[in-house]
Formats: sequence, C-alpha cells, structure tokens
Amino acid sequence: MTKTQSVLMFALAPVVALAWFGWSASKADDQPITRTELLRSDLAGIDGKETVIYIADLKPGAAGGKHTHYGDEFVYVLEGGIVVEPVGKPAIALKPGETGHFTPDIVHAAKNASDSAPAKVLVFLVVEKGKPLAEPVK
Repeated sequence: MTKTQSVLMFALAPVVALAWFGWSASKADDQPITRTELLRSDLAGIDGKETVIYIADLKPGAAGGKHTHYGDEFVYVLEGGIVVEPVGKPAIALKPGETGHFTPDIVHAAKNASDSAPAKVLVFLVVEKGKPLAEPVK
C-alpha cells in the first residue's frame, strides 16, 4: 500500500464510520417503538429462565402488533400513557406511575395512548432463556 493510499484510507475511515452511525440512527428514528435493553441476567436457582429489563419509547400514535411472551411481562409507565389490548378482553389504559402484569397466555397489543405526545415504559420480562422476547401472533 502506498503512502498516498494509506493517508486516503485513514482520512476516509472516520467519514465512513460517521455515515454508518448516521444511517443506523436514522433507521432507529424511523421505528415507532424503540427498545433500549438495560439488563439481561440469568435467574439464580431457576434453570432456563432469564430476566430482561428495557425501556420502550413509543412515538406519538405508535402501535405494536399482537404478540405474546415466553414468560411474564411487567410494565411500569414512566411518561405519557399506553393502552394494552388483550385479545378477548377490555383494553387496559395505563398512565405514569401505573403498572401491568401480563402472563404468557395473554395475547396482546400495545399502543401509545396519544397521537401527539410520546410515551416511555419500563418493562421487566421473566422469560425462557434462548427464546425470542416476543412472539408475533396473527
């Protein structure tokens, strides 16, 4: 590699990296619901189970599809409000400071309760290790 090629490569590397990170960030910005994982840990004394804690940010009007989990889901609304729609049961509206618990047999969808303000939810999952965190349901 010539000196000119080396200088050019080192000069372009940060540009390529910034472009990549910008593209990745814009893809995340396009998502109606983003999840930021805070902790993933095995449960002591319970083989095959893990806890996952994450923050879900819901853009105004954001809605997720019907799904279920391979374990229990606990939610705590930090900001805004959400509506959880269990199949075959009345919708559950949750405001800041309120909580919900959904067992693996409850197929549900969740959405932001507002079309103009974002919502933020803290989620705790106690699920089967190695399975997806959520399973889409038609």
